[in-house]
Amino acid sequence: MSLHRLASITLGVPDVVAAGAYYEEFGLSAEADGWYSTVEAGRQLRLVRSPARRLLGLSIGADSPDDLYGIASRLARLGIDARADERRLVAVEGVTGVEVEVAVMPRLAPSAVPATPFNGPGRGERGATRAPGVVREGLVRPRKLGHVVIGSTDQGTSQRFFTDGIGLKVSDEIAGVAAFMRCSTDHHNVLVQSAPVNFVHHTSWEVDDVDEVGRGAMQMLEGHPERHVWGLGRHTVGSNFFWYLRDPAGNFSEYYSDLDCIVDDALWKPTVWDGGSAKSFQTWGPPMPPSFIEPEDLAALMTGAHQSP
Repeated sequence: MSLHRLASITLGVPDVVAAGAYYEEFGLSAEADGWYSTVEAGRQLRLVRSPARRLLGLSIGADSPDDLYGIASRLARLGIDARADERRLVAVEGVTGVEVEVAVMPRLAPSAVPATPFNGPGRGERGATRAPGVVREGLVRPRKLGHVVIGSTDQGTSQRFFTDGIGLKVSDEIAGVAAFMRCSTDHHNVLVQSAPVNFVHHTSWEVDDVDEVGRGAMQMLEGHPERHVWGLGRHTVGSNFFWYLRDPAGNFSEYYSDLDCIVDDALWKPTVWDGGSAKSFQTWGPPMPPSFIEPEDLAALMTGAHQSP
């Protein structure tokens, strides 16, 4: 795949200061110009003021200028205008209004994380030491932005923009709900779900392992129980451990680890999962709250009442 990563996103929020403080607590490093960085991938989140919360833009990494011109040609066949040169292509997804940039950039070579030794029946791999997860201290730091999820009033059209136009591949689908699409070897980097209003559902940030998922969430919930959304659990589609929290604007943010990795397209079989089955969303964990699919501010977003002056 000539596309190789979800490089960054731009979120519009009514209160940039409050959202910025949240994402610093979440483990991102604040830069001087409104950007927030992860450990491995650098500047990946930009916050700008917007009357209501929304995804304004996302950036995807590509290998060469030829990739950009190929995308421009495919978008033209879909009737979508794009601006392209040797360095970057910019096009707007017409339903959600999200500006998508595809830019030539180097591939990342993330540092390997030492495997956590787990004991099991008949196995004592840790030897005479405590589990590393119980002695860790300090702020949990996401290694990279993994994916972003948006709601679309025309899910099929939005999906075609990303697959037939930009070139993302579908890893799995939940029937009538969402398509999980990838621009890297990660199981998914962009997910578009059917919704009554265009909005950003959540962003997802990779940490080292399930202990970091739990530690990160507990750090965020200390003194702020209202931030809790759903977790700890394990998804079926993508296989990852998850815990979802809510930022001050109402966007969900997810700590995750152990996501499926698709290094050989020929060996992966996309599946269409039953949208009416809880098993399609999780293999274990607390029941999915109704507000996960339909966030509490959805009606306000539909009427515009969520907008600040």
